[in-house]
Amino acid sequence: MAQRTVGAAPGEAVGREEVSSQQWRWSVLAGMASYLDAGSIVALGAGLALFQTYLELSSTVVGALAAIGPNAVGCAIGAFIGGRLGDRLGRKRIYKYDLLVYAAGVLCVALSFDSLMLFLGVFVIGVAVGADVPTSLALVGEFSPPKSRGRLLGFTQVAWSLGPVVVLVLALVLAPLGLLGIRIVFLHLLVVALITWALRQGLTESPRWQAASAAAVAAGTVACHGVRDLFRGAHLRALAWTGTIYVFWGLAAGTAGIFTPYFVRTLGAGGQAAGVALSCAGFVISIAVTVLVFMRHADGAHGTRRLLWGVGSVLQIVAYALFLVLPFTIPVIIVNIVLFSAGGALAGEAFYKVFSQELFPTMLRGTAQGFTFGVARMFLGVWSFFVPTLAQVGLGVVGGLLSLFLLVSGVVGFFFMPNTSGKPLELIEAERATA
Repeated sequence: MAQRTVGAAPGEAVGREEVSSQQWRWSVLAGMASYLDAGSIVALGAGLALFQTYLELSSTVVGALAAIGPNAVGCAIGAFIGGRLGDRLGRKRIYKYDLLVYAAGVLCVALSFDSLMLFLGVFVIGVAVGADVPTSLALVGEFSPPKSRGRLLGFTQVAWSLGPVVVLVLALVLAPLGLLGIRIVFLHLLVVALITWALRQGLTESPRWQAASAAAVAAGTVACHGVRDLFRGAHLRALAWTGTIYVFWGLAAGTAGIFTPYFVRTLGAGGQAAGVALSCAGFVISIAVTVLVFMRHADGAHGTRRLLWGVGSVLQIVAYALFLVLPFTIPVIIVNIVLFSAGGALAGEAFYKVFSQELFPTMLRGTAQGFTFGVARMFLGVWSFFVPTLAQVGLGVVGGLLSLFLLVSGVVGFFFMPNTSGKPLELIEAERATA
C-alpha cells in the first residue's frame, strides 16, 4: 500500500501523479476566484472610457478609480486580511462567504448612476476578490499531488484568462449598447459569483490545514505562527523573492489588463470595439500557451522551470520595449499583445502561484501569499493612478518603464529560483527549516 503524505488530500500518495476527478472539481471551484478577479478587472477596463464620458470624470479621477478596485488597493486590503484569516480560521470560512460580498459590489457597479456608487462598488469588488484569491490558491496547492501541483495551479491561471475572454467577448458583442452593455457585463459576473458560491458549499476544509492546525493546537504553538515569522530566515528570503517577481510583473500585467482598451480608444489607435477585441485576443493566447506549454512542463525539473521563465521574460521585455521605438498603431499593438501574452503565461502569475504554495508552511501559506499579493496590488494601485496622465505624454514612457519592471522580475526570477519541483509540501518545509 502506498504511504500517505501527512495532511495530504484524499487520493494523494507520495510520488503519485494522477489527479482525481474530485481534485479537478475542487480546482475548478477554487479557480473561479481567478476568473472573477480578472473578469472584474477587465470589465472595469472595458468600461473605463465609457464611465469617464458618462460621469464626466477627469483623467485623475479615472486613475483613482483604477487604483482602488480589484486591480489594486481594494484587492490589496482584502488579500492582507483574507490570507491571514484563512491561516488562522481555515480556508473554508473565507471562501464560503466572500463571494456574497463580491456579488454585492458587482451589483453596485452594474446599477451605478453616480461616481459614489461606482467607486463604492469597485472598492468592494476589490476587497472580496483579494480575500478569496490567496485562500483559494492555498486550497488548490494543499490538495494537489506533488508532481501535479503546477498543472492544477496552472489551471487556475486558465480560469484567470478565461474570465477576461468571456467578459471581453460580451463587451464586444454589446459594444453598440455603449454603457448599458458594460452594465450587462457586470451582471454576468454577478450571476457567475452566485453560482460559484452555491457550488462551493460542498467543498470541504483543506486536509493539510486541518492536520497542521490540530498539530499546532496539540503542541500549543498556534500563537507562534504569527506574521513576524515571515520576516525571518528562509521565510523572509521566500517572501522577498515571490514578492519581487510578482510586484514587478504585476505592474505590467495590471496595466495591460485594465488599460489596453482605454489606450486604444483615447490615444486614437482605434475605437471601443477594437480595444476590446485586441485585449481579448491577448487572453486567448495566454490560455493556449498555459494549457499547451505551462501545464505540461511546470512540474518538470528545476532546469525546465528556469527555461520556461527565461524565455517568457525575454518575450515580455521585448513586447513593451517596442513602444520605445515604434508608434502606437494597431500592427504594433498586435505584436505587443502576442509577445506579452505568450511570455506572461510562462514567466508570470502562474509560477508565482506555484512557488507561493511551495515555499511557505501550511499555517503561514495564506498569510504569505496574501501579503505579497496585497503588496503587488498596492504598488499597482499607485502606478495606475499615474498611468492615464503618463499615457497622454506618449506611450513610449509607459512602455519603457514597463520594460524595466519586467527586466527586474525576469532577472530575479531566473537567477534566484528555488528548486522545489515535484516535492511534497512537507518535504519542502523540512528542507527549508534547516537551510
